[in-house]
Amino acid sequence: MFDYSLAHWLTFFTAAALLTLSPGPDIAFILAQTAKRGRQAGFLAMYGIWTGAFFHVFLAAFGLSAILATSAVAFGLVKLAGAGYLIWLGVQSFRSLKALNKAKPAASSSTSIYRQGILVAALNPKTALFFLSFLPQFVETKAGPVSAQLFLHGSLVIAVALFIEPLLVLAGAKLATKMNSSPRLGIWLDRGLGTLLVGLGLSLIAQQQT
Repeated sequence: MFDYSLAHWLTFFTAAALLTLSPGPDIAFILAQTAKRGRQAGFLAMYGIWTGAFFHVFLAAFGLSAILATSAVAFGLVKLAGAGYLIWLGVQSFRSLKALNKAKPAASSSTSIYRQGILVAALNPKTALFFLSFLPQFVETKAGPVSAQLFLHGSLVIAVALFIEPLLVLAGAKLATKMNSSPRLGIWLDRGLGTLLVGLGLSLIAQQQT
């Protein structure tokens, strides 16, 4: 069981690393929280993203994510929910522009940041479709039950993120240090973040099911 060649693992981990580094709502949310509120918030956002990603691993492993690929109604509902949440986060960033005279952004609880991270990942149908289309490429007929192979490779995609995304948080923390001494820099970051999240949300709405 789980008997794979070295070439299999080299291909898989290379693809997983490149996909982890590709820009998207997950990376944007992690970096934004790190830059605005520091390293601890960045790690909390990252843990939330990982938790939400595991939701899609379970869906892919047990075949439920196939519903999103075959049902236009299911895909549309999840797409609208995820897009709406991203747009809401973007609007919240624009609303923080009212805090121009404050040196720091409004505090968010650890639970709130972690929960937002879960929702950003869990409500993104592109994540479900990614796991549905990416993971089956590495299923081998003699390596064990298909569901077990999907779960293993899906979990390893998140494991790859464990080695990459913490480095992004540490790099983003340096930006947070600059923001603490420059409130106006934080305002411009909020503008950029708000534009990015609203844009991602609108892009998700416009995305056509393939």
